[in-house]
Amino acid sequence: MACKSSNFDMEWTNIQKAIEKLQNILLGQPGVTFTTEEYMINYTSVYNICQKTSGDNIIEQLYHDYRNIYERYIDSVVLPLLAKEYHGEFFLRELVKTWRDHKVMVRWLSHFFIYLDRVFTSRVSLPSIHEVGVICFREMVCKEMNARAVDVVLYLIEKEREKGKIDRALLKNVVDVFVEVGMKELEYYQHNFEAAIVEDTGKYYSRKASSWIMEDSCPDYMVKAEECLKSERERVSHYLHSSSEQKLVARVQRELLLVYESQLLEKEDSGFQALIHEDKVEDLSRMFRLYIETPEGLEPIADMLKQIITGEGTMLVEQEVVSADIIKKIIGLHDRYMDLVTAPFKNHALFQRALQQAFEVFCNKDIAGSSIAELLSMFCDDMLKKGGDGEKLNYESIEENLEKVVKLLAYVSDRDLFAEFFKKKLSRRLLFAKSANQEYEHFILTKLKQQYGAQYTSKMEGMITDITLAKESQKEFKKYLQDQPNSDTLGIDLSVTVLTTTSWPGFKSLDINFPGEMLNCIEVFKGFYNTKTHNKKLSWVHSHGTCNIHGKFEAKTIELIVSTSQAAMLLLFNYADKLSYSEIQTQLNIDDEDLVRSLQTLSCLKYKILKKTPKAIAVSPNDVFEFNSKFTDRMRRIRIPLPCQEVEERKKVAEDIDKDRRYAIDAAIVRIMKNRKVLSYQKLVIECIKLLSPMFKPEIKVIKKRVEDLIIRDYLERDEDDRNLFKYIA
Repeated sequence: MACKSSNFDMEWTNIQKAIEKLQNILLGQPGVTFTTEEYMINYTSVYNICQKTSGDNIIEQLYHDYRNIYERYIDSVVLPLLAKEYHGEFFLRELVKTWRDHKVMVRWLSHFFIYLDRVFTSRVSLPSIHEVGVICFREMVCKEMNARAVDVVLYLIEKEREKGKIDRALLKNVVDVFVEVGMKELEYYQHNFEAAIVEDTGKYYSRKASSWIMEDSCPDYMVKAEECLKSERERVSHYLHSSSEQKLVARVQRELLLVYESQLLEKEDSGFQALIHEDKVEDLSRMFRLYIETPEGLEPIADMLKQIITGEGTMLVEQEVVSADIIKKIIGLHDRYMDLVTAPFKNHALFQRALQQAFEVFCNKDIAGSSIAELLSMFCDDMLKKGGDGEKLNYESIEENLEKVVKLLAYVSDRDLFAEFFKKKLSRRLLFAKSANQEYEHFILTKLKQQYGAQYTSKMEGMITDITLAKESQKEFKKYLQDQPNSDTLGIDLSVTVLTTTSWPGFKSLDINFPGEMLNCIEVFKGFYNTKTHNKKLSWVHSHGTCNIHGKFEAKTIELIVSTSQAAMLLLFNYADKLSYSEIQTQLNIDDEDLVRSLQTLSCLKYKILKKTPKAIAVSPNDVFEFNSKFTDRMRRIRIPLPCQEVEERKKVAEDIDKDRRYAIDAAIVRIMKNRKVLSYQKLVIECIKLLSPMFKPEIKVIKKRVEDLIIRDYLERDEDDRNLFKYIA
């Protein structure tokens, strides 16, 4: 000892006796223990050294001598003991025992030397008395025995993975050694123990995965992977530190799930596509459970789901001809994959987006020249009109189908096109009393309004309101007729539906010189309407009118349901036996197109109410017509429709949509520029598309054309220095 103080020597002699006794206790000698008096003697010895010696040199020497106590003990007792030929668990038990003994030594010596902490270590920022004891064990024992201990632990863990029995409590104690010598910091445990376990775990499961991926089906592989992950979590809970779970599980997930993900998903007879087609909900749920913890692993699954749905949907729309079943099949496809997204995939955002993107691909393709928007409107029409599919279903089924249409419409970019077609068909249902139930009409309009806003359905709701008001007006008209002096002079049961021009689709104007009895009806109703208002003007739409005429044939009287123009033509034959094409045209003042269409339905098709000379399947200007008194039919009431003008109607809708879109693009550009004042062309296009996308996706070339038009109309101007920059003109 370097100290020459006699006081120090005397006190240190007492401490050495205590150290020898402590070592005997640790070596297990019977009957050896410390009394309270001995504890006080040793504490007092340390106190006296610190108080009665002069200068910090003596105290510092005491601090170093304290450390030497541990170093000598470890060198002479601990290391020789651990150097013996212990194998496996026996070595680990000795390591745990020496640590426990060392902790006892540290606890007693810390009690003896605690005063040294108060007067020295805290003041000079040195490790505390307790920390010195732990540091000595860590640097002299753990560092020396680390590799050997880790090798044994790894061997035992692999033995357990292979269904062998091990002493889990022993492993827990070994882990505690590596954690405790870190003194509340996990860095030592993580660097010297955890890292090796994680690395070895990765190698173990890499070997297993390379074998399983070749031998097992996708479901069997996932069952094994799930069991392995469960066992690793249990392993952590039993003997590893809780902080190791995330790293260990992540490594297992990487080796079992991520490395072989593509091979697993693409297995020919049992991969993801097979599970989808065979509706293996349990296996798909397991796949989701496994990969939800590895978000980067979900993306390939969602991408594959998108590819599968896109492929099925594209094949469906490309092979299918336009029919009533096409929308049912698309709805069925959507229901099926929506159930998958909802159940096994728990409505995860990635799978919702995959479903959406897939349906957006094929729901914006044309089917035999018809858009999905048009076909959806046709499907709705069939649900909502009398005699359609809706009459075969109950109320709940109809509502469910209509709600599914609204969901499908979300994938269609041309939602304004659907609105236009739907409005056209709604007008026919309402005007011709073909609507099966007003509640159904209100239901789908409510759903559309919730999804796309009040403006989307405002005109359609106005149409229904007009029909409701028209019924009330008709009651008033009947009362008006009854109150007239000659209430029976009309001679015809007249029903007039008054509509608001702005709510209804544009109707073709049909000006006809009506026969007297029909003209009289029009004048009477005008007189009634003028009593109600003087600010509104009636504009008659004869192209959408219908008439019920009693045709008196030789066999029997048959009620004919015909259009207004057909009725006008038939009434001419009350005053003439024969009429030529030109005579009919002159008397009615009707154009060739409408005249040919009406005459063809009355003389050339199924119901030949008129006889045409010469006989032919087409009407020509040289034809002569006469009433066919010998006509008969098994029915007492027949409807004679005009030829379908589907092509013309579709063309008219396209023209109306094109016009509306130009107005919408103009309004969007002006709104954006009014708010931003100055904007580049690229940003203007982006904002315009974003603003209009809820209704339709405008083409960039159309936007460019509308910008140029707005410049000409002095709404915008180009910047003089930057031609790509536009300014709003207030």
